[in-house]
Amino acid sequence: MKQNLSLPLVRQIMTDFAEQTGLSPVRRQPHRYLWTDAFGVCNFLELYRQSGDDSFKSLALSLVDQVHETLGRHRQDDRRSGWISGLCEDEGRLHPTAGGLRIGKEMNERGPDDPFDEELEWERDGQYYHYLTKWMQALQCVGTATAERKYKRWARELAKKVHAGFVFTSSVDRRKYIHWKMSIDLSRPLVPSMGLHDPLEGFIIYSQLQADKGDETEEPFSFDLSHEINELADICRGKNWDTDDSLGIGGLLCNGLQLAQIMARDRSGQDKLLLALLDSSLLGLESFLKMNTLLLPARYRLAFREFGLSIGMHALARLKGLIEREADSFKEHAALRTSIDKLMRYQQVCQQIEKFWQEDANREADTWLKHRAINMVMQATSLAPDGFLQFS
Repeated sequence: MKQNLSLPLVRQIMTDFAEQTGLSPVRRQPHRYLWTDAFGVCNFLELYRQSGDDSFKSLALSLVDQVHETLGRHRQDDRRSGWISGLCEDEGRLHPTAGGLRIGKEMNERGPDDPFDEELEWERDGQYYHYLTKWMQALQCVGTATAERKYKRWARELAKKVHAGFVFTSSVDRRKYIHWKMSIDLSRPLVPSMGLHDPLEGFIIYSQLQADKGDETEEPFSFDLSHEINELADICRGKNWDTDDSLGIGGLLCNGLQLAQIMARDRSGQDKLLLALLDSSLLGLESFLKMNTLLLPARYRLAFREFGLSIGMHALARLKGLIEREADSFKEHAALRTSIDKLMRYQQVCQQIEKFWQEDANREADTWLKHRAINMVMQATSLAPDGFLQFS
């Protein structure tokens, strides 16, 4: 195994994260946030893989349990209590994702009769589709690392519930879409518009979960995701994935690697989609760099969004290696190589971002301190990305 020279820094970052958020030592009211914690789980697993230190595996499993016990239940300031799935205590622990999972925002969700406030909605709780897909990925990674079937079962159970709650048919054009944000109990949309990459992320993670479904005949639930995958494929058809947002570009590159991993395993023939993701990534990256955002002082920058891009550039390097090793799995091998080579010309962006945010002075900026936990875990992922990027 190639030694990662950044491992001591990653170890320190994640140890600090565990302490600051109430994971270790455990606090009565830990601060759990679904997106952040999904990356955190993968980082702890990568530290365990690289170091062999069982304490990091224990932290990953403890984080999963704490997320479920916190975000799988109603808030303390809510009139409701217990599991948001409505299951009793014992059943809720057996199926902690059966009702979805809260975001973990500081403010409670908007009430049914409260007026919509676009700015305030960013601060309110609920459920986000794109956070839930990240948690499905984290659970799948835990299941692979531990060989315990319950984690993969929870991931598929979450996919079933989330899809049923978020996907809807428009009364205007009779096409299916995905709500961006739903209420805690999934009974009503809080933000009805669809995220640009939500159907893509759902399609890829469902496909990964389906490919690794295994034998679940003894379980009382159906975990076949064929119907859900087909619905998302229809939503994705003809979509434009272009974005000049650094986090969005990085997400597309990570999606590309995940899609290629599926193609290498089952030769699913998604070459056109993969090429589209690479083309959109290149267009977006070139547009982003023209804005010269990476030349600004730290107080004008959001680290976690930039780390999304650097993680994506790490994904690109792994995608290049995968296609070279598994050329027979890709019908458009030559075209894919050309697109990847064009993107690889910007590989130095990854090192530029990582180096900038390793400077102590830059981590003292308000923009870092305000988003400290998410900045920390995504910095750690960028420095040691394989726990997040190596899905299966």
